[in-house]
Amino acid sequence: MQALSIIGCGWLGKPLALRLKASYKLHCYARQAPSDDLLDYCLAPSTEHPFYKSPILIIAISTRDEYLSALLQITQAFSPDTTVYLMSSTSVYREFDQEVDETATITQKSVQKEAEELLAKHFKKLVILRLGGLMGKDRIAGKWKRVSTFEDGPVNYIHQDDAIKIIVQLIDRGIVRGVFNLVSPRHPLRSAVHQKNAREFGFELGQFEGIQHRIINSDKIISTLEYTFKHPDPLNFWTSL
Repeated sequence: MQALSIIGCGWLGKPLALRLKASYKLHCYARQAPSDDLLDYCLAPSTEHPFYKSPILIIAISTRDEYLSALLQITQAFSPDTTVYLMSSTSVYREFDQEVDETATITQKSVQKEAEELLAKHFKKLVILRLGGLMGKDRIAGKWKRVSTFEDGPVNYIHQDDAIKIIVQLIDRGIVRGVFNLVSPRHPLRSAVHQKNAREFGFELGQFEGIQHRIINSDKIISTLEYTFKHPDPLNFWTSL
């Protein structure tokens, strides 16, 4: 069974690891002792630990907590021959206010773009996944405790189920290079999504100020995998709750 290491076993990384568990020898990095034993967690492993010898690495960590420094350490600990799947973000396209795809020339610096460039300099086999807003399950758009004012415009969301299915398919099919946008193909207005969720889940609707027009095109991943989204429309992400 081929080994696979994951850094970042959180809201996306943990269910992804559980999905891969049957097919790969998993090593999941953890800073603190987890509250469960569902996965093979490695607590701050030494550089000689099998965690660093896996031929496949998934990076799904937050951009907080010295993100670039952590990625630099990863480049020093893993072989350049490792196949790396980096969970990046469509926020790299923040300078655009129209439809955009992976061929866009990005001029504005961001921590996500710096991370992509850092890993590209070290790893020969790198798959960069620019995820839209991760939603579904207990992440309900509009139901925020600390935010009450929003900019309207088409949403660029992806459901957790589709993100996991796409990542698994990329790994299983041996796709080891490329940049892909992971965004559901439909883009209703944020106000429409929030209004529907406010009615169905009983929370107070926030205010909307201004509008943007950015749409992240996901045709490349659909074409590459011949993929059909399980949740193509963010208006219906939570209908099964």
